[in-house]
Amino acid sequence: MADAQTIPDPPQLSFRNVGLLYHPKLAESRVMAAEILEFIESLGVSAWVSSSWSEEAIKTRLKKQDLLIVLGGDGSLLRAARLTAGQAIPILGINLGRLGFLVEIQPAEWRDRVRQAFEGDCWIEERMMLHAVHLHKGQRVNVCEALNEVVISRGKLARVVRVNTYIDGSFLTTYTADGLIISTATGSTAYALAAGGPILPPELKNFLLIPLAPHLSLERAIVLSKGVAVRVKISTDHTANLTVDGQIEIDLVDGDELILSASRSVGRFVRLQDKNYFYQTLMQRLGWPQNRK
Repeated sequence: MADAQTIPDPPQLSFRNVGLLYHPKLAESRVMAAEILEFIESLGVSAWVSSSWSEEAIKTRLKKQDLLIVLGGDGSLLRAARLTAGQAIPILGINLGRLGFLVEIQPAEWRDRVRQAFEGDCWIEERMMLHAVHLHKGQRVNVCEALNEVVISRGKLARVVRVNTYIDGSFLTTYTADGLIISTATGSTAYALAAGGPILPPELKNFLLIPLAPHLSLERAIVLSKGVAVRVKISTDHTANLTVDGQIEIDLVDGDELILSASRSVGRFVRLQDKNYFYQTLMQRLGWPQNRK
């Protein structure tokens, strides 16, 4: 008698508790979030939906989450990375923005690609984050995490700011400029790229120092070694600014200091592409030609 046909077990889902974050100013984001919620609940997954801007409400729900699906552009993913700092929750991005260096899925393919991720056909990429401590008169007043960069800038007045910069305690230089970008490898394709900095692959744990419109001072971008600590002291006769990932703004005054180092937290992203995806994505997003001979 022939053996009975073996029926394969259904694929095991990798994620069981999922948060869906939509962009509150994009109507299509809210609609798509509702569709994805219905789809993943049909797979037996517990899920909830929130505006990605409702940060305090989101934080109360993160402890039991296996995954965040974020609908938006890179800005939405930057916000999600800071929200999940220290939680080790992976993020899966669906692109509703313009460039989308961090997102993984295009809107037309979300159903197949989300199913692929839930069936475990994916890998987790970890990206270094930047830990920034703001000191005023020697006292800690702000602590921030950044995935892209922190930027010291001149503020509202068109006047230079002087940034005395130290690497691992040794004096480097005083930048006299409109500002200074301290970027991660992830941020090398963002503001740092627009300011003339080099592109770094995302797995590197180096920092970039890039002056903005320097005046009679060091004008070249510098790539710092892995694991260094950067300390900067602000010299200004007006109010300057600290900007974190282009989303958080903090006033800086004369004598304020910033201490910057690699964060203990990392940004974790679900990837469905091959592990060498970065270079192809780079060419596609920037519209650079890929000519084959």
